[in-house]
Amino acid sequence: MNGALFRAEAAEGPDVVARQFAANASAVAELAAQLRAKPPPFVVTCARGSSDHAATYAKYLIESTIGIPVVSAAPSMSSVYRTPLRVSGALHLSISQSGRSPDLLASVEAAKTGGALTVSLVNDLSSPLAALADVVLPLHAGSEQSVAASKSCLAAFAALLQLAGAWSEEQVLADAVAAAPEALAEAKAMDWHAGLALAGADHLFVIGRGIGLSAAQELALKFKEMCGLHAEAFSAAEVLHGPSTLAGPHHPVIALFQEDATVPALRDVVARLRGQGAEVLTVEPDGQLSLPALPIAVLRPLQTLQASYRLLADLAAARGVDPDAPPHLRKVTQTT
Repeated sequence: MNGALFRAEAAEGPDVVARQFAANASAVAELAAQLRAKPPPFVVTCARGSSDHAATYAKYLIESTIGIPVVSAAPSMSSVYRTPLRVSGALHLSISQSGRSPDLLASVEAAKTGGALTVSLVNDLSSPLAALADVVLPLHAGSEQSVAASKSCLAAFAALLQLAGAWSEEQVLADAVAAAPEALAEAKAMDWHAGLALAGADHLFVIGRGIGLSAAQELALKFKEMCGLHAEAFSAAEVLHGPSTLAGPHHPVIALFQEDATVPALRDVVARLRGQGAEVLTVEPDGQLSLPALPIAVLRPLQTLQASYRLLADLAAARGVDPDAPPHLRKVTQTT
């Protein structure tokens, strides 16, 4: 019940990211040069679950540094409704650990037919997705047996960081790539024991703003699938449009900070939620769930996820759930 598989795989995160950066450097540079020579009018992402949260991360990275709009595909348009996609010249990014979900494959096929450049980030290079895409960027996470994704999720975030950095040629992203393995190693050592106070909770909000929304989405999923704790992710702006009324003495909140322009607004939301009686745990250097000070804001979502994994395994055990085999779930989810 202690999630030995999950714990061991999650601990590999820093090494996986370092290995991936080295292995993919030339392929990423070649793709980035192609994208600069012929910029796509927009980017379409296609993914499910943890991979879709990595796609949220890609949206904020690409839009903030390159200025090209990034939209999320509805896979059912291709797999169920069979609607042709008008994506000529676009970049279609598919993200998957297994590369075997039928709806994802249908979306990539439709994108190719519609004239997009299809790029897949996938861990299983023997998968149909790897064979289908125009360009494949391997995640290099290795075998992952625990149902809940850890190192493969971090690998997807990291691959998108490396791609956005090479494409944009922004120094801040180059610095983030260089600092990532060490930043993850530091995060892995953090003690989030204070989060075990959530063991008796039934409901939870995880909120972030800007690029931090991606980590909020992934954490909320992990609380549900690993701990049997109903958790929902919101932008710190969107939570005020109705959902915040639920927060209170029996409905705690986790607030994710990164050192950028979102801090003042997020602090205001935290103060408001605490004012209505909600226990709010903040993820920041001096927060209840602390992280090392990090001026590179785009790395904070990866650090947050790496630091959370030990807490998630401990919280699952405290709630009587085996995180390696949560009920009603399996490793590869095939949707149509």
